[in-house]
Amino acid sequence: MIDWRNPPKLFIPGPVHVVPDVLQQLARPTLGHRLKEYSQLHEEVVNMLKKILFTEQNVFLSTSSASGMWEACIRNCVQKDETVLCTMCGAFSDKFANVTLSCGRKVEELKVEWGKPITPELIDQKMSTGKYPILTLVHNETSTGLTNPIYEISEMMKKKYPEVLVFVDSVSGMVGMPLHFDQLGWDVVFASVQKAFSIPPGFAVAVVSKRALEKSKSVPERGYYFDFQEFAKSAAKNETPTTPSIPHVMALHYQCTKLVNEGIENVWKRHKQMADFVRGWGKDAGFELLPELKYASNTLSTFKNTRNIVVGDVNKALRAKHNTVFGNGYSKLKDVTFRIAHMGDTTMADLKELTGWISEEIK
Repeated sequence: MIDWRNPPKLFIPGPVHVVPDVLQQLARPTLGHRLKEYSQLHEEVVNMLKKILFTEQNVFLSTSSASGMWEACIRNCVQKDETVLCTMCGAFSDKFANVTLSCGRKVEELKVEWGKPITPELIDQKMSTGKYPILTLVHNETSTGLTNPIYEISEMMKKKYPEVLVFVDSVSGMVGMPLHFDQLGWDVVFASVQKAFSIPPGFAVAVVSKRALEKSKSVPERGYYFDFQEFAKSAAKNETPTTPSIPHVMALHYQCTKLVNEGIENVWKRHKQMADFVRGWGKDAGFELLPELKYASNTLSTFKNTRNIVVGDVNKALRAKHNTVFGNGYSKLKDVTFRIAHMGDTTMADLKELTGWISEEIK
C-alpha cells in the first residue's frame, strides 16, 4: 500500500532524493527573519551563490517555486507594448511563453520540435528584424533532457544584440552544469532548489543583472511579492521582502558550503561522469537518447522507449521491490520516453543500483 510517510527513493528529474544530513538542516531552530542572525545567514548564502554562479550582480532568494520567477522577470522587466521572443523546445520553455502571455505581454514564438535545440542561427534570424527587446531561453529542458548551446547563443547575442535583455530558466541546469552569469551576459537566471541543489522543493534562487533591475524601475504594476525593487531594498540589508522559508535558507547554506568546498568545476565534472554512465547503460540496454548526444543534458537523461517497455509497470515493480522510482516521459512524451535524473547528491553507486534494477525488469 502506498504511504506518504514511506516515500520511494526518487530518480525523477525533480524533486530529487534528499540525503539525511540535508534534511537535518531543515530541522534547525528557526531564526527571526529581521534579526542579525538571519542577516548573517542570508549574506553568507548570497556570497557563496555569487562565487558558484560567477557573478557580482544581484542574487535574490525567493520562497517560491522557480515558476514564480517566470512571472517575476516578465512583470518586472517587460513593458506592455514590448514583444518578447520566447524560444520553445519542450514543455517548460513552452510554459515560459504561456506565462508571458498570462502576464499580458506580447509574445512571438520561436518553436522547434521537442528534443531539438534552439541554435544561435535561429535566434539571429528572428532578432535581425529588430522587433524584440527581450529573449527567453531555457538552459536545460527538463522534459526532453536537452541542454541548449547557451554559450554559443550568448556570444552571438552579446556581439550582435547587446541591448536585448535575456531571461533564462536554468531550473535543472544550475550548479549541475557550467553557468558563468556575468560572462554569459544574461539579465535574469533562476532555478528551484529541488533539482541539482538537492533540497526539498519550495524555494528558488535568482540572479538579476544591474540593467534588469534598473529597467524594472520604469515598469508599472509589478505587483509586490516578486517586485525586484522590493527584493533589492531588502537584499541591501541581507533580508528578503517577505518572511522567507528560513529552513530552506539553512539547507541552501549547507549545500552551497559543500559545493564551494568541492569546487564547482569538480561538481560539473561529477555530473558529467554520472551522465556518461547512464547514457552508456541506456545504449547497452537498447535505448536511444531523445536529443542528439552533443545536446544531451548532464543532469538528466531522456531516452526514447525504443524497446516499448511499459514504463508504469517497471516503476511499479521497482517500487514494490526496492521502494524506488524513475521518471516517465513528460506530457506528450509520456510512455514514448522515460527519464532518469543524475544530479545533486545522487552518486554513481545509486545509479548503478537503479540501472541494475531496471535491467532486471526489462530483460
